[in-house]
Amino acid sequence: MNMKVNSPANIQAMLETIRKHETEAKLGIQEQTVGKEEVPKVEFLDAVKSAIGSANDAAIASGIRKTAYEKGEDIPLTDVVLSMQRSSVAFEATLQIRNKVLKAYQEILRMPV
Repeated sequence: MNMKVNSPANIQAMLETIRKHETEAKLGIQEQTVGKEEVPKVEFLDAVKSAIGSANDAAIASGIRKTAYEKGEDIPLTDVVLSMQRSSVAFEATLQIRNKVLKAYQEILRMPV
C-alpha cells in the first residue's frame, strides 16, 4: 500500500507524535525541578557592584603590597608584581564590560519605536 507523505492520516499521526513528545518533555522538566532548590536570582545592579568592588579590592591590595615592599618589609617581589597584574587585569575587564554595556545602551537608544 503506497501512502502519500502528505496524506491527512500521515500528517495527523505526526502531529500526535509531536504532541506526545511535547507532553513527555514537559513532564520530564517538572520532574527535574521538583525537590531542587531554586537558584537565587542576582540583580544586574548587584552584579555590577560586586564586580566593581572586586576590582577595587584588588587595587587596594596591590597598593598595600607595593607600599609594604617599598618600606622594606619581608614581601617577595613576585607577590607584589602578581598583585599589581591582578589589579590591572580586573580594572581592564571592568572597563571592557562598561564599554560593552554602554554600547548596548546606545544601540537600544537608536532603535526605532
